[in-house]
Amino acid sequence: MSRDSNYDHHISIFSPQGRLYQMEYAFKAANTSSGLTGVAVRGANSCVVVTQKKVPDRLMDPASISSVHAITPSIGALTCGLHADARAVVQRARYEASDFAYKYGYPIPVAQLARRVADIAQVYTQSASMRPLAVTTLLVGVDDAGVGPQVYKVDCAGHFLPFFGTAAGAKEQEATNFLEKRVDDMKAYTADETVRCAIMCLGSVLGSDFRGSEIEVAVVDGVRGQFTKLTEEDIEKHLEAIADSED
Repeated sequence: MSRDSNYDHHISIFSPQGRLYQMEYAFKAANTSSGLTGVAVRGANSCVVVTQKKVPDRLMDPASISSVHAITPSIGALTCGLHADARAVVQRARYEASDFAYKYGYPIPVAQLARRVADIAQVYTQSASMRPLAVTTLLVGVDDAGVGPQVYKVDCAGHFLPFFGTAAGAKEQEATNFLEKRVDDMKAYTADETVRCAIMCLGSVLGSDFRGSEIEVAVVDGVRGQFTKLTEEDIEKHLEAIADSED
């Protein structure tokens, strides 16, 4: 047994090298436990999240399986990690958004919600009696203050940062490399171009073609400020447009 194995029994114990092994395990679980990859892209007037849709059992209703969630009418979330932990994060985010609107009389800004979700995640790293939630959350939305579309990534340690494009899950690094090559063009993307960029990114890193029923796509339109999940028919139209552009 290695010497470092004595330091991974509690979340609050640092190893001599300054590492928190339980947090490293949480990051590993968040990236690999679901086997999914999620992508978020921010365009000129919209932002998009795309992920795979995997139904673990043929007897399950596919409509009940989703990694994309509405938090408020103008903010959505994509979660990668343990499904039970993701449900807890989404439920708490909805409560925080509702509580903010009740107290202050206007919808919570995306940045404020990301900060609050990150603060709660960080608290879970401070006590040996608690376990960090193995979830990476991608928040997308539009603020009423005229800030425009925004994408935030919140990890299980409590980091939160804004992005033009980001990814989470099993193929996070490969998706990030794809997006980095297009970051200069993203800022001028229309809503349709933003959707297609995100779908192309996911297809590229997974090395496969999709049907409309095999992925989930959600868009926040900067003009209307509404978070909307695309139907299978809408997704198929984008897939056909991508195929035509590649011919």
